[in-house]
Amino acid sequence: MSNLGVSRRAVLRHAAALPIGAVAAPAIIGRARAAGITMKLSSSQPNDPRYANGRVYYDFLLKALKANGLDGQITVQFFPDNQLGQEIDVINSVKLGVIDMMVSGTSISANLVPLAGVYDLGYLFQSFPLQTKALEAGAAKPVEDAMLKGASIHIIGWAYNFGARSVLAKKPVHEPADLKGLKIRTLPNPIITECLRLMGAAATPLAFGEIYTALQAGVLDGLEHDPPTILASKFYETVKFYSLTQHNFSPLVNYFSDATFRRMDPKLREGFLDAAGKAAIDTRAHGLAVEQQALEVLKQKGVTVADCDREAFRQATLPQTAAFVKAHPDAKPIVDTVHATTA
Repeated sequence: MSNLGVSRRAVLRHAAALPIGAVAAPAIIGRARAAGITMKLSSSQPNDPRYANGRVYYDFLLKALKANGLDGQITVQFFPDNQLGQEIDVINSVKLGVIDMMVSGTSISANLVPLAGVYDLGYLFQSFPLQTKALEAGAAKPVEDAMLKGASIHIIGWAYNFGARSVLAKKPVHEPADLKGLKIRTLPNPIITECLRLMGAAATPLAFGEIYTALQAGVLDGLEHDPPTILASKFYETVKFYSLTQHNFSPLVNYFSDATFRRMDPKLREGFLDAAGKAAIDTRAHGLAVEQQALEVLKQKGVTVADCDREAFRQATLPQTAAFVKAHPDAKPIVDTVHATTA
């Protein structure tokens, strides 16, 4: 699987345009030192080295930094489990340069740059490998440029969430009618929320760190997420029916603060960006492998995993793409590139 080289090239082009000696605001955490630089990497997911994408990406990043001879010069501190705050607060801190990096999906960045929400449209991608082909064919660059211009954030690695997002609920879900009245947690993002609403659910936005207790208390009837995340976060302890709606093949992104980018020694920067890209490739491969493993473990944990009428759900979400493109005309080339991408 090839790397999304567009990310690294785009970042380096922006570097060439930076004024010499540009510095970040005094409040930035993890200042450059003579011996190198220390950075903070945030993830909302648990500290699970197999099923949590943030930890997996972090481990691969350390490996790649070492391979590039940078492990003594670049130190990355990992903060899982929302230790640095809820995702919406963290990505704003990345924008401001208070936190250096964040590993998360594109849904959270759409709160800052609405164009990023294009990747969360229901049934946009058919598979993760086709997602990579589409991003490499040009579907990534408009969002990368918009993130840097609108939020002062670089996208330095494109990977996958660990499996397609599907619906875990308190009862079996086979068709849109089965979701009627069910309070299904979605990311606090209008695109994901609208997707689940069109699929039939009472879509309920909620921060990731609040899901488990809301399921316990009956505030939620379920959620939509990938199998490894459901396993790592132990959501299966509260709801037991997993319907393979596969409504979203969600990208996983390394968001990197432009403030940190600017203060890095250029000699370290290129090697770091190369390591970030390599870590994304390794994380993709890992994610594809653990999705099926996680499904089997969920079954062993007492979860009923079942197929459903995906075409009925897909048809229900079709109006969303047309409405999004109408509201955001700059999304049309992205959607067209994705639809033109074939195996």
